[in-house]
Amino acid sequence: MLTLRYVLLAVVLGFAAYYLISQWNEVSQAIKLIAPASIIVSFFFVALGLGFGTVSWIAILNGLGHRIPILRSAQILLVGQLGKYVPGSVWSYVMQMELGRQYGVARPRILITALYAAGVGVVASLILGSLALPVLIDDYPQLLWLFALLPVGLICLHPKVMTWLASLTLKLFRRPPLDHEVSFSVVLRSLGAALASYICYGIHLFVLVNSLVDPDIGTLILLTGAMSIGFTVGLVAFLLPSGLGAREAVLIGAMGMLLTIPQAAAMSVVSRMMFTLADILAAGAAVLAVIIMRKRLASEGSVNVEALPEDSELPANVANDYQRTDGE
Repeated sequence: MLTLRYVLLAVVLGFAAYYLISQWNEVSQAIKLIAPASIIVSFFFVALGLGFGTVSWIAILNGLGHRIPILRSAQILLVGQLGKYVPGSVWSYVMQMELGRQYGVARPRILITALYAAGVGVVASLILGSLALPVLIDDYPQLLWLFALLPVGLICLHPKVMTWLASLTLKLFRRPPLDHEVSFSVVLRSLGAALASYICYGIHLFVLVNSLVDPDIGTLILLTGAMSIGFTVGLVAFLLPSGLGAREAVLIGAMGMLLTIPQAAAMSVVSRMMFTLADILAAGAAVLAVIIMRKRLASEGSVNVEALPEDSELPANVANDYQRTDGE
């Protein structure tokens, strides 16, 4: 199984690197239109948004069972989500489950976390996406049906409903149901972090546009809504690598109200590249942090989770030891 994990990781990194390299010529031309300071600030908000997204995911993970240290949780998500660059985004879930298993977290729990985090993300994106309704009504009326998912999503985020659905999923995997109800604080913390993530992404796009024109606060609101709804559209287009092309169509429509279509297309390409680069750098940083932590654990003594029974959870006392060694 360990060999399979390394093979999966190599394949995922290969696809991500290929995408990065294949788009470079187009990106390098677009970057010439943007001031260097705008590139730095814009990328900072992409990284910050990715951080908030990670907090949202970890909140769900820890709300479903014993607490997993931040560094380990972040590695499961940040490395695992590189699987979205492989056509058919199911690979992201496969990677996350395999990485979770490496730390003794049952695969069903990781799958439930990934699905619920995606649901939280959809609810957050639709809430903020309503800010982009003027663009959707004029240019993409066929996407308005997405907002029908909002009331369904809000119902599913109710702690009792979330707990019931999670336990049902665990039952399908022949695992014991949750031993406690997911709390309102977990749901609110995850949703709040997801909203903050999309707001950061909206600011990222606003900074890029600001390098070409002088937009106002209304433009920031519009671009935040467009970026948010673009993520849900990209999620629906799951057969494409990371929703490739679907998100850009919405962003070009929004930016086209201020920029020429070629300029808007150039900004969307730069935005996509920043997200790819941030994903790769964040995954690398998470891996490096865990490697450093493992060396410290090795000197103090640790549990070999590879020897644990299939899909078993780390004992609570072991998880607590990991938390202490992580400085939490």
